[in-house]
Amino acid sequence: MELNRSLQKAILNVLSNHYPDTMDMGTLKLRLPPDFSDCQNLVDGTVQYFIEHGLVECQTTKLTPSSQHQGRFYKATAKGLDFLADDGGLSSILGTVTVKLHADTIRDVLKAKIMESNIPPEDKKRFIDTLKDLPGEALKTFTNKLIEMACDNPQAVFSSLMKFIS
Repeated sequence: MELNRSLQKAILNVLSNHYPDTMDMGTLKLRLPPDFSDCQNLVDGTVQYFIEHGLVECQTTKLTPSSQHQGRFYKATAKGLDFLADDGGLSSILGTVTVKLHADTIRDVLKAKIMESNIPPEDKKRFIDTLKDLPGEALKTFTNKLIEMACDNPQAVFSSLMKFIS
């Protein structure tokens, strides 16, 4: 099956416009814009692809005495709606990760780097002693400055990242 991004967007748009209601496959195909009439054979596969990625869910109903409809009905999921949103929807807000580093962790990393460096041993001792006595707020300010320096040299950051992940 070929992946057609325009068709994918059209399918999700149709389903999102009817959210939270469900829609059967026939109605979904009828609601697609006319320029997708030649893609009708791809719709089933694309919807299944979305189901596997959690962007669409399928609800199967059975014929009962009180219901005249039986079959499969589809609707966009919250993940599908967020996928369409320019800003990533609530997923981007709820998926935010906050990283907190304890002052001792930062000190340990800096100490290790000082010890690995080629500076004279007496300077190493002086730097490490200063680092031990540095108050938490000063360490925070210093760490922010180090991050700013790294951002001012994106090529060095990229090189370090490549070494880290390889």
